[in-house]
Order: sequence, then structure tokens, then C-alpha cells
Amino acid sequence: MNSLIPSILPFLSIFLLSFSWATSAHTHDDFLHCLYNKNSDSISKVIYTPINSSYPSVLQFSIRNLRFNTTATPKPLVIVTPVNVSQIQDVVICSKKHGLQIRVRSGGHDFEGLSYVSIVPFVLVDLINLRMINVDVENSNAWVEAGATLGEVYYRIAEKSKTLAFPAGVSPTVGVGGHFSGGGSGMILRKFGLAADHITDAVLVDVEGRIHDRKSMGEDLFWAIRGGGGNTFGIVVAWKLNLVPVPPIVTAFNVSRTLEQNATKLVHRWQFVSNKLHEDIFTRIFLRKVESSQRGKTTIQAAFTTLFIGEVDRLLSLMQESFPELGLVKEDCIEMSWIESVLYFAGFPSNTSLDALLDRTPISDVFFKIKSDYVKEPLPEIALEGIWERMDQLEVQISELQFTAYGGKMDEISESSLPFPHRAGIIYQIEYAVLWEEESSEASQRYISWIRRLLNYMTPYVSKNPRQVYVNYRDLDLGINKLDGNTSYKQASIWGRKYFKNNFDRLVRVKTAVDPANFFRHEQSIPPLSSW
Repeated sequence: MNSLIPSILPFLSIFLLSFSWATSAHTHDDFLHCLYNKNSDSISKVIYTPINSSYPSVLQFSIRNLRFNTTATPKPLVIVTPVNVSQIQDVVICSKKHGLQIRVRSGGHDFEGLSYVSIVPFVLVDLINLRMINVDVENSNAWVEAGATLGEVYYRIAEKSKTLAFPAGVSPTVGVGGHFSGGGSGMILRKFGLAADHITDAVLVDVEGRIHDRKSMGEDLFWAIRGGGGNTFGIVVAWKLNLVPVPPIVTAFNVSRTLEQNATKLVHRWQFVSNKLHEDIFTRIFLRKVESSQRGKTTIQAAFTTLFIGEVDRLLSLMQESFPELGLVKEDCIEMSWIESVLYFAGFPSNTSLDALLDRTPISDVFFKIKSDYVKEPLPEIALEGIWERMDQLEVQISELQFTAYGGKMDEISESSLPFPHRAGIIYQIEYAVLWEEESSEASQRYISWIRRLLNYMTPYVSKNPRQVYVNYRDLDLGINKLDGNTSYKQASIWGRKYFKNNFDRLVRVKTAVDPANFFRHEQSIPPLSSW
């Protein structure tokens, strides 16, 4: 979902790029010598440099957005795939000593490539080998290493219990490290809130290479890492999760309506009821352009996708009470276990083995650009019709909007309880996506320009002062930090308040306390006061 790196980092000087890479060879050697001296026995097995034959496959395996997998994309000087915490400590110490930046990757779904791309010399710490999961059914918790995927977490929970779950995202190949550090929303957020709302401890390596748990890091830092974004405060190695109860049977449906089937009025009505539905109902709309029943024409399809934490008869009663316009009938619904619903909403065919959740390889990789918004007042029908018109402008390539209902538990949690502030008052979140297959800068510019125009069109209809966006849907169009660490408060607050509202100021104070020299940084990391 991306294009080429020059379009990602338009504000960084060419001089900085050329000077940095001209000195990188010497720095690279010094860094490697430092690592070997600290960890000579085992570190060589997890180090990859461009001269290694495995380097391209290790780098590319976890890249989900082909915009950041081109010949023009800056590559890491060194990739390290640590197998233990001591190796991470050594990478931090040696990178800091020799002036190399660190990027940390867990699953590769990073929408702007910030976990594995930088225009200044950097080391990629890929956590793919740190994926141990220990589920404690008796105490309803689990320790999960940061390189595990959501699919692996769900699988290991289901191995031990059919009535325990965890409220995180839909895609099984998403790495928990990035997902949890941005908050993490999923199919049961209206019942239980975010993934980060259920994290009770963590293991973190700080800027000095020291290991912390919740007690030693302190409550301010523990608050910050649960939603303040990754690669800002340190490297989180493992998370302790509080698991949540689910019944043996849940119910799902996916009901589609086109414009010819009254989709506009249904979407309009959905806005008035979606955040007020019973908290056991999670509902989302996927909006796509599809072929029309009239030969040679297209239309807009709205797919009403729902998970109910309970049995079908109760769901039908609640939907008839709250949203009868949809015309839901029993034949539209499927009863299943919670773990089967994970496969269902991830798009796997029926009767797929649970083992599919252990596969880290995505179904497909494409170029894409993602943006987000939050809606506090229902859009009028004329605004929806304007969206349909803009979606119809794209010919072959794919555009998709997702409307994800909030309310329920999300209304009950204070917006300052975690860095993620998008709580009470939000009706739904919008995710905008455009995907394409052409590998050219012209194609990237064309599709990215389209989604920017759509976002501009939406300005009157979404949240304001600030216009809120989701940090896990990173968008460098909002502004970037200077990679020399000299970003002003005014510059950083432009994007920082959109992601975090007033929580941005507390995040800055935490950053200043734990990493005053701004060692852990990227284009939208939290800067410390000392850099201003």
C-alpha cells in the first residue's frame, strides 16, 4: 500500500541522505565489531548484511506494502533477528555507540514502512524469532513475545480454552508488537475495548540496554507503551495479556446491499444506531465498487459485517429491535465458536483448519495507501452520495472504505486512561484504502492523489479541532519529524494531537524522562522536550 520513498519523506534534505550513507560503511563495520565482541558465540547466526544471500528474503518476508519494497527503497545496513533479550540489549548499546538508528519490526503491516525503512543509516531489529506464547487458563492471562502474530496468539489461546479470547485485530499476520503499541482494535472492542486495555505487564529494553518490567519501568512509561506508538520509548520484548470470557457459541453475518438495493439509506440509518446497539454486537460496513447487475456497469456495495457474542435467536431479536431496516433473517447468520469466527472474519473459506492462523505469509501483497477519520455526527445522505461518486472515479484498481462502529465499552473508558484517546462521543471510525498493482511512480501518485482528494472532501463531516486519526493507521501526509532529532513542539504537535489529542503532552513528558537524547525515533515518533 505504498509508493516510492521520495514521496514518503518529502521534507528531508538530499544532503542529509548523501552524507549519511557516505559514512555508513565505516559505521557499519564498527557496529558489527561491537556486536561480535559482546556476543561472539551466537550473534553471527542472526545477523544479515547485504552481502548475505539470505538478506533479501529476510528483509522482504514481512513487508506487506509494496510501496516500500522497490529498488529505490532505502535498505538497512544490518538486519538482526534476535533469539533472546540479551541480543536486543547488545544491538541497542552498539547502535547507540556508533550512531546508527534502529527500526523495530514485528509483523510488517506498518502502513508507512516506518518499522523497516529510513533514509538515514539504520539497523533493522526484526523480532520474528521472538514469538513464544504462554497461556495460563486458570488465571485467564498469557505472556506473548512481541514477534508473535495475532493468528498465533488466537491459536494458542484456543488450544487451551474454547471460552477465552483476546480483543485484538482481524488480520492473523499482524505482529503483536506494533498492534499493541498503537492500541489495537478488533471484532469485540464494543464489548471489551482495545487490546491495550487488557495489557497488565510488559518487558522492555530501554535506551541504556536495561531490561524493565512494569514495576521497574514505572506507571508513566507503562501507560505510554500501550498506545503511544512503537519504536519511541524502547523495544518491548513481551506483553502480558488479560484474556476475556466468551460463550461457546457466537454468531456472525455478512449481509450485502447495493445502491439499487437501498444501500445509501441503510448506511445512513446505520450511523444512528451502530454505536447504540447492545455491546455484544460489533458491526462494521465495508464499502466497495462492484459490478452491477446491469451488464457493463458498476455500483457501490455496502457489506454489513457483524459479530455477536451469543446465539442467533438473541441476535435476531436485538437487530429487529434496533435496526429492522436491514431485514436480517436467520438464514443470513452462522453460529460458530469464537476461534472459528477469527477465521471467518479473516476471510478464510469455511472448514479451513485452525493451522492457517499459524501461517505468517500474507495472502497477497499490493501497493496501498491508508488513511483514517473519526465521525461524531452522522453523515447526511448527500455526503454519502459524494463518496460513491469519488469511489466511482477509480477504474480497475480497488478502493475500499470501512465504517467501524464504536460505543459500548469504548464509551466507558476515559480518553486519558491510555494514549489512545478516541473513546466517548465517537460514532464510528473510517478507514480509507486504495490498492493498486502497477509498479510506477505515476501510478502511486495517481492513487495517492485520489485518496487525498477524498479525505479533503470528507473534512466538513468528520471530527474537528483536532481532526482525529488512528496511530496504527500511520499517515505521513500529516507531517514528519526531522530525523536529526531537532523537531519543534509546534511541528510534532500537528500530527501528535491528531493521533493522541491532549495525551500528546504526557507522551512528550514520558519520552523526555526515558529517552532525552531521542535515540529511539522515526518520522512520527514522540520527540522529547530536549530536542526543541
